[in-house]
Amino acid sequence: MRITKVTTRNGDYGKTNLAKGDVVSKDSLIIKTLGEIDELNSHIGFAISLINEPNIVDELKSIQNHLFDMGGLISLFDNENRFSQEKVIFLDHRIEYYNSELSPLSEFILPGGDQFSSLLHILRTITRRAERSLVSLFLETINDDNNMLKYLNRLSDYFFVLSRQYNHQKGINENIWKR
Repeated sequence: MRITKVTTRNGDYGKTNLAKGDVVSKDSLIIKTLGEIDELNSHIGFAISLINEPNIVDELKSIQNHLFDMGGLISLFDNENRFSQEKVIFLDHRIEYYNSELSPLSEFILPGGDQFSSLLHILRTITRRAERSLVSLFLETINDDNNMLKYLNRLSDYFFVLSRQYNHQKGINENIWKR
């Protein structure tokens, strides 16, 4: 589906169309899930505006495209088209790369650092919320695209590890939980 105009006036009564043309309530679980993925994508855009490191910017832009792909597949609402396992592998590789330079965790780390690394923790929690909604959606429907669930699970890990790596690179001490 291509959007040719923003104002359609179709949503004025609390309904909206999915990619296949199905009309659903704006408070449906599918719209909630799509909204959370969209919120996540918007916050990633904000994170991109805070950093001037081309490799990280490129990674985040790739992730934005992956999330758009995911939203499109969810909106199609079928089991014919699947989310690519290569996108999960992309995150696995990035996590492994960033983790390779970090010391092992000895305790929980409290969110923090500078504005960018703190935002990565917000992204991590928004990703977890989107993941929970996707699980609920899959339980309610016949869709079971496990690569989408794997991707969101890995994505929250990616944001956590990227935050640790970024803080390490910038000489920002981790804020360790004191029991």
